[in-house]
Amino acid sequence: MLKYINILGRDIPMYGICALVGIIFGGMLIAFTLRRRRDYNKAHIINIPIFAAIGAFAGAKIVYFLTRLDFLIKAFQNADVAFASSESTFFVLGELFGGMVFYGGLIGAIFAAFLYCKAAKTDFSLYADIFAPAIPLFHAFGRIGCVFAGCCYGIEASWGLTYTHTHDGIEYTVTRIPLPLIEAGCNLLLMAALLILRKKHLKKGSLLAIYFISYSVIRFTDEFFRGDEIRGVYFGLSTSQWISIFVFIAGVYMLLNRYKLKNKDRFGYHVPVGEVPEGYIYNKYAGAVAPWEQYKLRPEELKEAQAQESAPEDSQAAQAQQETPAVTQESNK
Repeated sequence: MLKYINILGRDIPMYGICALVGIIFGGMLIAFTLRRRRDYNKAHIINIPIFAAIGAFAGAKIVYFLTRLDFLIKAFQNADVAFASSESTFFVLGELFGGMVFYGGLIGAIFAAFLYCKAAKTDFSLYADIFAPAIPLFHAFGRIGCVFAGCCYGIEASWGLTYTHTHDGIEYTVTRIPLPLIEAGCNLLLMAALLILRKKHLKKGSLLAIYFISYSVIRFTDEFFRGDEIRGVYFGLSTSQWISIFVFIAGVYMLLNRYKLKNKDRFGYHVPVGEVPEGYIYNKYAGAVAPWEQYKLRPEELKEAQAQESAPEDSQAAQAQQETPAVTQESNK
């Protein structure tokens, strides 16, 4: 494994580099998505990732702490040794908060983004679908970083990647299933599926719900093949498997709420790819409203949307009227 790479005399973690590359490619995907869309606010596109990043960091640390509760209990049982000095105390804190869990980061990011959209009085579902395909793309690069860091490895097998471990000062090598690479491939396939589904006639929030359902199944399954021990195990299932169950339920509920249950969202979600077709109007609450769904708009909403659509034409007409007298005056001279 290559945990660090030396750049200009400094050791830079390869995991951090892979995560940075994932952020760059994710940003490029979002920019590509938005290149010809008008149903979004540029300020929200900037602010939502900032709040999501803060929530992701906090959530990833909190869930990692939950996976180390057994270590915390042992530390308090041996408090006279664990907290005997500042060095031992910092060691305990490092063991409790020194890592991060993706699921915690995902939940923290979604929660923070939702709170921001709520405070900004904007449509969370609209922006969730914009960012949804970028999540598995970023995660794929993160899993490649796990390969370099030597973490999140699979169980021992006769094929796969070779890992070097140290036990009681003795180094030994083990061949393990390349689980991080397998999950990276699954994330890329999931991203491709979301990009294809984005062109279909889906209601707002559907892409995020589909991501929740799909990734929770992937993660629940690959946890059976994980070989690392720091994952937390409760009633025979790991922490991530329990979270997968709740994420799956949340995704199913989101889809049912959009297509079967009583739902405040009255609009199907279809944003055209390429040039905006004639007949579509944009509403700040509904996003892009297709002609066959405009009847769902309240009269005042329809009037406002039509006024926004005709605003550029009205401004051009007004400008022409202002220029007409000047032209007439010139001709009279």
